[in-house]
Amino acid sequence: MKILVVGNGGREHTLCWKLAQSPQADKIYCAPGNAGIATVAECVDIAVSELEKLADFAASEGIDFTVVGPEAPLCAGIVDVFRKRGLKIFGPDKKAARLEGSKDYAKRFMFKYNIPTARAAAFDNAADAAEYVRNEFAGGAAGIVIKADGLAAGKGVCVAPDKAKALDFVKSCFAGAFGGAGSKVLVEECLFGEEASILAFTDGKTIVPLVSSQDHKRAYDGDQGPNTGGMGAYSPAPVIDKAMTARVKTEILDNFLRGIQQEKLDFHGLVFIGIMVTGAGPKVLEFNVRFGDPEVQAVMRRFEGDLLDTMLKTVDERLKEAVLKWSDEPSVCVVMASGGYPESYEKGYEISGLDEAAATGAIVFHAGTSGRDGKVLNSGGRVLGVTARGSDIKEAVEKAYKAVEKISWQDCFCRKDIGYRALAREK
Repeated sequence: MKILVVGNGGREHTLCWKLAQSPQADKIYCAPGNAGIATVAECVDIAVSELEKLADFAASEGIDFTVVGPEAPLCAGIVDVFRKRGLKIFGPDKKAARLEGSKDYAKRFMFKYNIPTARAAAFDNAADAAEYVRNEFAGGAAGIVIKADGLAAGKGVCVAPDKAKALDFVKSCFAGAFGGAGSKVLVEECLFGEEASILAFTDGKTIVPLVSSQDHKRAYDGDQGPNTGGMGAYSPAPVIDKAMTARVKTEILDNFLRGIQQEKLDFHGLVFIGIMVTGAGPKVLEFNVRFGDPEVQAVMRRFEGDLLDTMLKTVDERLKEAVLKWSDEPSVCVVMASGGYPESYEKGYEISGLDEAAATGAIVFHAGTSGRDGKVLNSGGRVLGVTARGSDIKEAVEKAYKAVEKISWQDCFCRKDIGYRALAREK
């Protein structure tokens, strides 16, 4: 089979790497790809926003199956475009993708189908949102969460501990800090507990969870600094024990499946569910309609099944026949980023030590890289995902950081505490 992967980040490198291991995969293409992806797939110079060009390429090259990595083309309707042309593609259609594309829509879906989540209200103007924030703090709120309604690359969220910070973020949303994504905001109660990520395949008839993982959203050690797209992840997340797994299934996954069925949503793909494990149980923070990054790196390092076969069965509504096999060994992904990320940063620095890192046994997934004159350069904020497995979480962490030490470029940085919650539980 000829496979097309759409995207150019660490998620797409991971998917290309795993899809290429399938005996059914004869050729992998990636549009537009990156320097790391070029080692496992043929990169095609088509942007993820060029939906018709992507469909033209798939048709002309006889692509048998397309996998979409990022949320933007899914929310823009790439699945609808491909299906109109008889092209097989993995992912939800435009209507179903609103579960990620609109925080307000997702929240109303949760309320309707009894999916546990934070209390919230949506606003399309700054004055009403600000008044709600003031009332919440006047009522004794310990914090407030403000979310830009639309897609903001994981950065349109503020966990505000006080009224001033909350009001500043509301103002910035409506002032255009996140473009059109901030023309509406969701104001939520602040949930307290431990976060975890649940990924699940669904074909609209069946929903099958993958192993759990946990992301590290803040830029700096100790969960300090601004939110990012994710600075590292590990799998499994110990907070999702056997009892919590059962609750996630009955309270969240089963209700999610019932919801997409009753709403007649065309969802043949993967749902990413960010949850907070609170004293009252698991509560949903957000839905994403694609693999999380860097969670996918940690999760796929443990996947020992045939990803292509599983995805094909998902699209063909035969997911219940899929066999998902997992390594018992934990895995850890440490993200190396450009200095200044998630704010402004410099591009074009040569990256050294990639071969030395690979020689340690770790796998280095490229997120923001480009190739020039035989050199690999940084071209994004999150640049590499250094991923390793170990006999336990401690060994996996040590192996990942051993590889990280081999890699460098000007002003690069990473968090030094990825996996700290899991390590604390082992003491």
